[in-house]
Order: sequence, then C-alpha cells, then structure tokens
Amino acid sequence: MKLEQASKRAAELTEEIRRHDYLYYVKDAPELSDAAYDKLFRELQGLEEAHPELRTADSPTQRVGGEVLEGFETVVHAAPMLSLDSHQDEKVLRRFDERLRKALEVATVEYVVEPKLDGLSLELVYEDGVLARAATRGNGRQGEGITENVKTIKSVPLRLRNQDRPVPAMLSLRGEAVLPLAAFEAVNERLLQEGKEPYASPRNTAAGALRQLDPKLAASRPLDLYAYDILLAEPFPEDLEMQWQVLQALKDWGFMVSELSERAAGPEAVITYHAGIEEQRDDLPFEIDGVVVKLDALAPREELGRTSRHPRWAFAFKFPPRKEQTRILEIVPSVGRTGVVTPVALMRPVEIGGVTVSRATLHNREEVARKGVRAGDLVRVQRAGDVIPQVIERIVEDGDDAERGPEFTMPDECPSCGTELVERGPFTVCPNSFECPAQLAGRLVHFASRDALDIEGLGEETAKLLVERGLVRHLPELFDLQAAQLEDLPGFAEKSAAALVAALETASDAELPRFLYGLGIPEVGVTVARVLARHFGSLEAVRGTTEDALQEVSGVGPRMAEQIRAFFDQEDNGEVLDRLLDGRVTVGAVEIHRPEEGGAEAAPLAGKKFVFTGGLEAFSRRRAAELAEGLGARKVSAVSSKTDYVVVGTDPGSKADKARDLGLTLLDEAAYLALLSEHGVEI
Repeated sequence: MKLEQASKRAAELTEEIRRHDYLYYVKDAPELSDAAYDKLFRELQGLEEAHPELRTADSPTQRVGGEVLEGFETVVHAAPMLSLDSHQDEKVLRRFDERLRKALEVATVEYVVEPKLDGLSLELVYEDGVLARAATRGNGRQGEGITENVKTIKSVPLRLRNQDRPVPAMLSLRGEAVLPLAAFEAVNERLLQEGKEPYASPRNTAAGALRQLDPKLAASRPLDLYAYDILLAEPFPEDLEMQWQVLQALKDWGFMVSELSERAAGPEAVITYHAGIEEQRDDLPFEIDGVVVKLDALAPREELGRTSRHPRWAFAFKFPPRKEQTRILEIVPSVGRTGVVTPVALMRPVEIGGVTVSRATLHNREEVARKGVRAGDLVRVQRAGDVIPQVIERIVEDGDDAERGPEFTMPDECPSCGTELVERGPFTVCPNSFECPAQLAGRLVHFASRDALDIEGLGEETAKLLVERGLVRHLPELFDLQAAQLEDLPGFAEKSAAALVAALETASDAELPRFLYGLGIPEVGVTVARVLARHFGSLEAVRGTTEDALQEVSGVGPRMAEQIRAFFDQEDNGEVLDRLLDGRVTVGAVEIHRPEEGGAEAAPLAGKKFVFTGGLEAFSRRRAAELAEGLGARKVSAVSSKTDYVVVGTDPGSKADKARDLGLTLLDEAAYLALLSEHGVEI
C-alpha cells in the first residue's frame, strides 16, 4: 500500500479504535466483539510497521510498552495533590457538614459522593488534548514520572475526545489506577502456579505494576483508571461550576468515571449513600474502603481553602475496618526506629480485605495485659483504616487454658542490641538510639524517605542489609558507602549499586526542612520541620536555640519544645550530627520568615486573593500566579466580592466582566509587572 493510502487508512483505524475504546470503557456499550476489535488493532499495527513514519505518540498501538526505562524522573505536580481528612465516625461527618454550613451560610450543603477507590492516585497532564505526562502522587507536591507505564492502561485516553466538549489547552486531572478483583485473582493464581509468592492486595499489585521500569511488565497487568477531579486547566472551562459537571466533562473527554457517584443534599443523604455502598462492597469489581464527600460547588472551595494536608471542602467517610479470626502462634518484642519496643503477635496467616496478615501490633505491655492475650489464643484481628493489622480481642474458648502459652512479659534487654531497657509511661524503650541495629535500620529508612532526603533505592530491605552486613554501623557511615561494597548484596548489581551511591551523593546536599524531618526528632513532622526551618534559617540556629525561643514558633507548644531541645542535648545525637556535617552532608540555610520581621504572614501581598484570566506574554498564567504566591498572595479561580486583584490578559472572557460589575481592581499585564517590580520581583 502506498504511503498516501496507508496514511489515510491509519487515520481511519485510529479514529475507529478510539471510538470503540470510548464505547467500551466509558459508555459500557461495546459494538464490536473482542476478535473484531483485535482485527482492527492488528491492521493498524501492520500499517505502522510498514510505514514507521505513521506511528504517533498517541496511537492506540503505543499502549503495548516500549523500551526498558533507566529510572523514573521526579515530576512536579501542576497543582498540589492533597490527601483527605477521614474518619469512620458519623459524628465526625456531621461536624464536617456543620463547618461547611457555617462557612457557606447555607441551611443545606449540596455534595457529590462517590466510592473511595483503593488504588494508586495519579496525575495525568494533557497538552493540546494529548497525554504529555503522568505521575504518582508522591508527597503531594511531586511524584515519579510514569508516563510510559500509564500509556499501557487501555482506559486512559492518549488523545482526548473533543466532539461533545472543547478540550483545554492544558488539563491536569486526578484519577485512581485500580486492578479489578477478577484480574488480581488471575494474577495471583498464575504466580502460585509458577511457584512464586502471590501479591498481598490489588492496590499493591497496581502500584507495583506502574513502578516497573519495563513498560511491557506494566502492560501485563490489566489496570483501569477512574478520573474524578480536575487539578488545573488553562483555560478553565467557564461552564464548569459544579463537581457534578466536572464528572460529566471527564466522561465527555473519554475517561472512565465511577457510575456509583451521586449527588447528596446534607449529611443524612450522605449517610444513606454510605450505608448503601457498604452493602454493595463485597459485590463490587474493585476494592473500596469508604466514600468520598465533596462540596459540589467549585467556586466556594477557594474560599474554604485547605490545611497543610487536606482540602477543607472534602471528607473521606471510611468504612469500619474488616475483621477476621485467627490464632496467635507467638508474641515477640519488636524494636522500632524510635527505640520503642512493641509486642507483636505472630499469627496463623489470615486474609483480611484481600490482604494476607500474619503479624499484628499489640502496642505496649499494658495493652497486652488489658486484652489478656497469649500465644495459642484465638483472637479477632482487624486492619485499622484497612491498613495496619491490630489484635482487637481474645475469643474465649471452652477448656482452652491448657493450650495457652505463658503470660507475655517484656524483656529486660533490647532484643536487637542487648542494652538494658527503660520504662517511659506505658512504653518500654531501648535508650541506645544510634547504635541499636533495629533502630539504626529504621532511622535509615526514615532518613531516606520522600519527605526527608528522598534517597531512591534505600528502602526497608536494603537498610536491614546494610546494618546486618556491618556496612553502616552509624548513620553518618551511610554517606561513606562505595559501589563495590554494595555489588555483593542480594538484589544489587553494578548498575543498581552505582545508582544508590549516586542518590546518596545527591542527597548529601540537603535542604534544611528535609534534613530536620529526616533526623526523626520526636514530635517533628513534615510541617513542623518546615516551620522550624523558616523561623530559624539554619541548622546551627535550630541546634542552639532554647525551649522558650522554640515556643515562639507557630505551632510549637511546651511539650514539643521540650522534646526538640532534649533531642539536641543528647550527647549521642550531637556526635552523630557532628559526624554528618564533617564533610559528609551539607545542609543549606533558608531565608528566615517570621511574622514580626516580614515573613510569610507579613509578606507584601499576604492574604491578597488574585484571579488570572486571559493570555499573558511575559510568562504563563501558572508562572504569574507563582510569583504572586511568592509574595504571600493566594491564587483563586473564581471571581467574588472577596477577590482583591484580577489580572487581565488577552481574550479574558467573562471573569473580567464580572470583576468590573463588582467594582474590583483590574490589572493589565503591564500593571501586574509594575506591582511585582514594586515588591522586588524583576522579570
């Protein structure tokens, strides 16, 4: 076939295959048999093999997986991917509703409710309607770029449909990648037949598939993706004012959207929906662990805002944890990274919510005594939040005393390092913070975690190996590792050893907030670490401060200040820090931001709300918003009486008209540049 004929036929086939994908995945109304569909697909493959110049990035044939990747790049999200505040208590849901009613000054809040899919949250970005990149949620600000793997998901459109609705020039959306239960069972059955270990859950299988460096392996897992939110769109479709409309738009563009989504007015309707979905839970084709409740109206969301982790306009109404019965085989002490020795029940394996559980925490010695559990006991186990296994209670059996083991008692010495244990309230603690092997392995994992130094390749198994083989006896020795030392470790080869050493080299130039969090200071999480960094500016200043000065930091109370000060006063901790800073790690200083000295709360545009509409010449709207936010302002998407500035570019649309009607301050591009320049930002 000549090139001109082949090009025409390839275009026809591409359009036809896309139409059938839409009918199959979105409309659930297939017109072709699988065999007929495969025939079209093979014809297109043949044309592209004969004429490679016809193969495009968004061709349906590009789902099969390409070359093995070197690694995943870090991708900054177009907008933050926040987690959801969650609870299974109906009273907490009602308090959430009450807060919204007061904030919105309405009698009844209109919600959209949908199943909370238990999969892997992804960001997909489309440019001019074509899939440009895809990334995992990561830490919410940035994730791993897994575009080639996401392309293998057949329900992900490589090019968006625009027949029913125009597609924004840039569209960032959020969706959940899930592995259907039937596919999960088939995968595990095949693994068992091959004598391999089965996967623990559909979620873990989905996550593992999308993090394969070989896209062909990702393609072997029949994943689905359900879209549910627009993170950012430029321009944002002005006819989308409600979440319900967003879901319809996503369907129009070619995405699968949960058909179980509904509208609900007020908490009673939400509770009824929650109960109905819970009844269907075991019959659904995928795993869910609750329902998501979202304010339907989009505009008020900007005013409601968010905490450092959660939007204030959405809530995850969880299901009660799944519970099963099993028998305790043994109770053993386990040492965590903070030195707390926790009793752990080793149990006869039992499946809870699709996950095989054989270990469960008993928290502390007082909890063991209160529950009265021993080795040999029949117990009821649940996965708290459908994640962490916990022993709920002992099930009394007639005449079982002879089968029960002795009462559990905490050891006198640390099972990992032999140090004499101490009691701190209900907890038993190993005080040997940095030399205890179990604590050291845990500290390495925490130090390398995403929100800390983000050392790729240093997970739990590797950390244990490094400690067991004596390659890392103290935290600073982590940065002395050489590739040759790693190559003989299980799971390592020349390339992976070099990659870990390179990751350590990158991590040695550390940001102050990440370093503070990575140290594992009691009470200091990600947010507190950032606040401390911005308040004091340098590691030396944090180390040398007083409890009184710490309590002047926003969010730091007396107990937290005491814990932080005690951490730096501990001699062993000081020695570790000195060794880390002695040529191994450089911790950068940051600009000090304090309210009384013109910090974030007193920035020149602090609290000012900006709306951007129309095209700009000097930079994109996204960059324009970032510059305003750097001066303390907030970007909002909807114009209201509370908007302070509306920056108007070319072809601005109705937002500019609404701003004029409300008498708001409008800035053209030149005026906006002048405002930035006035506050020290030069373009």
